[in-house]
Amino acid sequence: MKEQRRDFLKKTALFGLTALGSQVFGKVDEKALNAWGSEFQEKEPFLLPELPYAYDALEPYIDKETMVLHHDKHHKAYVDNFNKALKTYSGSHDFKELFATASALSPALRNNGGGHFNHSLFWMLMRAPKEGAANEASGALYAALKTMYGNTETFRKEFNEQALKIFGSGWCWLVVTADKQLKIGVTSNQDNPLMDVSVVKGTPILALDVWEHAYYLKYQNKRADYIQNWWKLVNWPMAEQLYMDAMAG
Repeated sequence: MKEQRRDFLKKTALFGLTALGSQVFGKVDEKALNAWGSEFQEKEPFLLPELPYAYDALEPYIDKETMVLHHDKHHKAYVDNFNKALKTYSGSHDFKELFATASALSPALRNNGGGHFNHSLFWMLMRAPKEGAANEASGALYAALKTMYGNTETFRKEFNEQALKIFGSGWCWLVVTADKQLKIGVTSNQDNPLMDVSVVKGTPILALDVWEHAYYLKYQNKRADYIQNWWKLVNWPMAEQLYMDAMAG
C-alpha cells in the first residue's frame, strides 16, 4: 500500500495535477483506485472523490461535522453543478486547458470547475496530526523555502498574513511559478493559480481554503486560529512531491 500511495502521488503530480484531472476525476487505473480508496463510477465525467482519511481524522483542528458538511455537501455541489455546466460546453474538459481560458468561461464552469479542483487538492494536502511531533517541510521543498524566505517561520508568517487579508471567500496558495520560483498568492471565490485570471500564476503545491464553511462551525469568526492550526495538518510529503514534479516539468 505504501508503494501504491507513492505511485499515486507521482501520478497526481500536476500537469501539474494532470492526474487530478484525468485519473482522480475521470478514468483511473487500478493502483490509483486502491491508493485513493474510492469507488468510481462511469455515469458522469467528473466524480466526487472520497476523502483519503476518516471524517474525524483531522480533529481536534478540523472537526468531523465540518468535514462531513464541507466534503459531502459543498464539494459535491461543485461536482454536480460542474457536470451540468459541461453538458452545454463544447471545449476541452482538461483542467489545464479549461482554466487557461477561465476569463472566457461561464460563471458556472469557472466557479464549479474551480471548486471541484481546489477542494480535491485541499483534501490531499492534509493528513492526520501526529501527536507530539512537529509538522515541518523537509527535503528539497524545505531548502527552497529557506532560500526564498530565510526560514520556514518567515514563510508561514507571510502565508498567514495573506490568507487573513482575503476579503470574503477565497484561497491562499503556495505555487511554483513558470520561472521555477516559489510564490505565495491568493484568489477569490473558487479561482486558482492555474487560471488566466489569477494574479499569481503557477503550479499550486499548497492550498488553504478560507471560505467560512471551511472553519466557521468550530472557529466562528476566528480565521486566524483556523489558519494557525491548519499548519499542524499540512501533508508535507504530498507538497514535496508536487514541488519536485513542478520543478522537473
